[in-house]
Amino acid sequence: QHAVDFIVDSLLATEDGPITLVPTGPLTNIAMAIVKEPAILDAVDRIVLMGGAMREGGNQSPSAEFKIMVDPHAAHVVFECGTPIVAMGLDVTHQVLSTPERIDRIRALGNEAAVATADMLEFYNRHDMEKYGMPGGPLHDPCTVAWLLRPELFKSKRCNVAVEMASEVTLGHTAVDFWGVTGRPENTEWVYEADADGF
Repeated sequence: QHAVDFIVDSLLATEDGPITLVPTGPLTNIAMAIVKEPAILDAVDRIVLMGGAMREGGNQSPSAEFKIMVDPHAAHVVFECGTPIVAMGLDVTHQVLSTPERIDRIRALGNEAAVATADMLEFYNRHDMEKYGMPGGPLHDPCTVAWLLRPELFKSKRCNVAVEMASEVTLGHTAVDFWGVTGRPENTEWVYEADADGF
């Protein structure tokens, strides 16, 4: 079954109350499902996503984060859909680093899952530590699930987030109206700080 049809069918058929969507990639399938069948939003409690950046700049272009830049039109549909959104941008994910000390603590648990996780994190870290000059690799997508499990580890603010869809220079940029200067309606709970040790 096509992913979009699976999303639509699953949400229309749910009898378990509202569903939280946690997309961990570009927002193409979520946006297409919304466009295809807007009624699915009645079954969605909120969308908790990783994507965008405000102060941190971009990782795909000088001003755009990968997941938003590769399909900015889909991101626009999602941010404008009217469903509550919690967004974790690079500003917060770059605070949550898998430092060597943290990886050592995971490895010290001594079970198979811990050792496998530590090995994966060490491999993953090599690229990001070199690219960003950080003491560890940022853990982007796990922030979404961490927020669902322990929201008190994060600080956020209601903001308007708009996605640039036309500029050759800033395509995919997330314009986060952190101080409310545009007067546009708040459409996102923008997460801007994380307790990295708690994470």
